[in-house]
Amino acid sequence: MKYDKIDNALYIDNRKRFISRLKPKSLAVFYSNDIYPISADSAMPFQQHRDILHLSGVDQEESILVIFPDAADEKDREILFLTETSDLIAVWYGKKLNKEEAYEVSGIKSVYWLDEFDTIMKRLMSQAENVYLNSNEHLRANTEVETREVRFNEKLKRQYPLHNYDRSAPIMHYIRSIKNPIELELMQHACDITEKGFRRLLSFIKPGVWEYEIEAELLHEFI
Repeated sequence: MKYDKIDNALYIDNRKRFISRLKPKSLAVFYSNDIYPISADSAMPFQQHRDILHLSGVDQEESILVIFPDAADEKDREILFLTETSDLIAVWYGKKLNKEEAYEVSGIKSVYWLDEFDTIMKRLMSQAENVYLNSNEHLRANTEVETREVRFNEKLKRQYPLHNYDRSAPIMHYIRSIKNPIELELMQHACDITEKGFRRLLSFIKPGVWEYEIEAELLHEFI
């Protein structure tokens, strides 16, 4: 894992706060980021979209979160779609979350593979009146590259042009500005580690010390 396991109560609470600000009969969709290529056979390290991470804790590519609190079937009210994995797939493409692990991370019981997304969305969209789509709304946002989020948003609007579409970003900005106690504890833990790292350097740095040695001291404290 990239980091210690985080209590999924954080993500459950974040979703509850998001849901509390939706209009009736509303469905919201959140997508993971793309993996961006560097050359024909290499790519940049994956960085998850901060909003789907904030609501689910799922930190892997090709993930989709659907929130539909007014769905007729209770199991359709929170759904995760993940890229399919197995022991064999893990050997060739690396470890991914299976359905049980996704539930443990997110607290979401309904987990499906991506190939079921279109079929399930067709059923859900027949019940929904409003659809909340996410986007990178920020005063300093200047993205020239078309993101996975933009592509999927446009695809959904083409498939279902008669629904009412709304913005998730204002809601996400609001709920992310108010920190859950679990999140505050995690932030404090990160601050404590950072402080220890810099205090370690204060007693180590002197003339003749190289940058790689400073990096090694920080890594020793951080890891």
